[in-house]
Amino acid sequence: MEKFNRALRGYDPDEVNKFLDQIISQVEKMVAEIKEKDKLLNTLKDENESLKDKITHYENLESTLNRAILMSQKTSDKMRQAATLESETILNNAKENANRILNEALMRAEKTELEANMLKRNINIFKRRLKDIIEAQLEVVSEIEKVEL
Repeated sequence: MEKFNRALRGYDPDEVNKFLDQIISQVEKMVAEIKEKDKLLNTLKDENESLKDKITHYENLESTLNRAILMSQKTSDKMRQAATLESETILNNAKENANRILNEALMRAEKTELEANMLKRNINIFKRRLKDIIEAQLEVVSEIEKVEL
């Protein structure tokens, strides 16, 4: 606390005025500092609001991206299922076609084998008949030779 010298009718007015000037100067400094801090606080509040808005924007963007990823995963799963189903269908059709072709080939082979067996029998029958005819002709020739002599 400041001590003032005594003068006529109280304290020395010059000292009191100097002291008051010092106090006014200090109070003005404090008010300026408070105003500066208030400006800084307002600036920080504005920046904080701006950052909150950006965070909200990025959170919305993240949510949208997550939904897009989820949708692409679902679409990918559906495409994979469809491709699997289609490949199974194609494979089943190929197996059916292979079985049909194999059955047709077996039937043709059987038919060809039957035809070959029939041809062998016909050839054997033809050979036997031809042999019989030749033998009959030989007998006729033998008889003709007996008769002429």
